[in-house]
Amino acid sequence: MTVQLFGIRSCDTMRKAMAWLEAAGVSYAFHDYKKEGADADMVRGWVDRLGWEAVLNRAGTTFRKLPEAERTGLDADRAVALMLAQPSMIRRPMLVHGAVLEAGFKPDRYAAIFG
Repeated sequence: MTVQLFGIRSCDTMRKAMAWLEAAGVSYAFHDYKKEGADADMVRGWVDRLGWEAVLNRAGTTFRKLPEAERTGLDADRAVALMLAQPSMIRRPMLVHGAVLEAGFKPDRYAAIFG
């Protein structure tokens, strides 16, 4: 079963997740949003499973630089539209391993998934 990792290569959290996977001997396929874009059906599926609040990276500078009117009153559709327009707003990394979908990187969660 192929592990898929989605994010932006230059992100520090991505580097930590990739280093953890490599140290644990977990091979993965990497999808870089900056180079390859984000697929609308995939992002919508993530939002449907985890909720837009878990998938949208509101802590990042891309989101924080949005005008206040675009940051308030969000719902799933508006959040998906923002993430598709600017994929750096998608939480990183997004890990897909079979039925497992994990947003963000926490070593203890990765250990539980791959333990």
